[in-house]
Amino acid sequence: MDAPQPSARAGGVIATLAFAGTTAAIMQTLVTPLIADLPEMLHTSSSNAAWVVTATLLVAAVSVPVVGRLGDLLGKRRMLLVCSVPLIVGSVVCALSSSIVPMIIGRGLQGIGMGMVPLGIALLRDVVPRERLSPSIALVSASMGIGGGLGLPIAAAVAQYANWRALFWGAAALAVVVAALIWFLIPDVPAAAKGQRFDVPGALGLAVGLVCLLLGISKGADWGWGSGTVLGLFAVAVVALLVWGVWELRTSDPLIDLRTTARPRVLITNVASVFVGVAMYASMLVVPQLLQFPAATGYGLGQSMLAAGMWMLPGGIMMMIVSPLGGKLTNIRGPKFTLISGVLVITAGYALSMGLMGSAWGLMVVCIVINSGVGLAYGAMPALIMSSVPLSETAAANGFNSLMRALGTSIGAAVIGVVLSQMTTTAGGYTFTSEGGFRTGLIIGGGVALLAALVAAAIPAVRAATPTEEKTEAVSELEDAGVEF
Repeated sequence: MDAPQPSARAGGVIATLAFAGTTAAIMQTLVTPLIADLPEMLHTSSSNAAWVVTATLLVAAVSVPVVGRLGDLLGKRRMLLVCSVPLIVGSVVCALSSSIVPMIIGRGLQGIGMGMVPLGIALLRDVVPRERLSPSIALVSASMGIGGGLGLPIAAAVAQYANWRALFWGAAALAVVVAALIWFLIPDVPAAAKGQRFDVPGALGLAVGLVCLLLGISKGADWGWGSGTVLGLFAVAVVALLVWGVWELRTSDPLIDLRTTARPRVLITNVASVFVGVAMYASMLVVPQLLQFPAATGYGLGQSMLAAGMWMLPGGIMMMIVSPLGGKLTNIRGPKFTLISGVLVITAGYALSMGLMGSAWGLMVVCIVINSGVGLAYGAMPALIMSSVPLSETAAANGFNSLMRALGTSIGAAVIGVVLSQMTTTAGGYTFTSEGGFRTGLIIGGGVALLAALVAAAIPAVRAATPTEEKTEAVSELEDAGVEF
């Protein structure tokens, strides 16, 4: 059973894990200010340069559930330290790169760092007092969004006023600080699933399925949705994931226990997570472009990359403020209520965007409202998951939930990208996204958020455990801790 920790120690653990998650998430938006300049910087084509972004996405998607399971098997503190190594090495490799191949390798290594988020969430269940658990989970879970919100303006400022390599040297320094904090402040908790074996075939099967699926989604617009390459990727993804699912149901120590994920409370939460990911990313794709579009278009606001990032910065800060408050709301009303509230706030933000998209101040308000909703929703989803899975599967289940959110952002990027590329207007010999295209993108974001609320409303309530079940659970937790009977 959970042993309460001294408050000061728990505070250091929470702060360290939130900082680790934010640092890992910053790596996702680190290169955004550099995208237009990457071909010249790396002496390559625009299509090749796009792999600098795609590589991080693919590696993160594969590594998050794998690292989560390894955390259950080998210990979460150990795997947090393991994740910090490629984060440091990858950042150094990127800082020293002058061509596309080492940059892609470095960005892939950085993607492994995203495994810190589900590991951190799961570790909180082991070391944080119960009364502080919900706000702590909410803060660490929201670090995925906080890192993205803070990373863009910081990266833009560094890229504008310093050499681009300083971005990656700074990322390496942050990763070193994270590793040091984990080493000194995170306690070594016994592995919850110690003695079980790691499912290598399951990890390989999931990797093949995810890479093919996400590669098809992220490159569909560039390669053509009806092209043989994209259709082939989707076909391989379907076959690989079906075979993987059959294997996971038959093996004794699966990478992800599909029977657990099929429980209505876990399954519906994961479905809602996909929709929340789509809803969150819609604004992250539309708002920066609206801010930076030339004012001559009549609807663009003519801001620089740095100015656009600064207008969006309050949204990231608000997510950091709201997340712990969402945890307290979870303690009072339950995580389902918090999740529904969060996605309804996101919906309200998109509704406001219809009237406020004509000014930078208006878009700042929109970002604050939407990110507040994201902070509530992101904090509630792990709480729903952890209340429904055994202690020995906490990290793996959270890793899978993080994967569902990442899948949502990938789908959101693909869908909104198609909308913005297809709904265009022409002026002065140039073709660019129309005002209707941007409005449609925002409407889709709001519609998906409303759909997420309907899905979340279907999450079943927690059934009260009988005395016999409570006794069985207590014995199971003691056995996980190494107590013999």
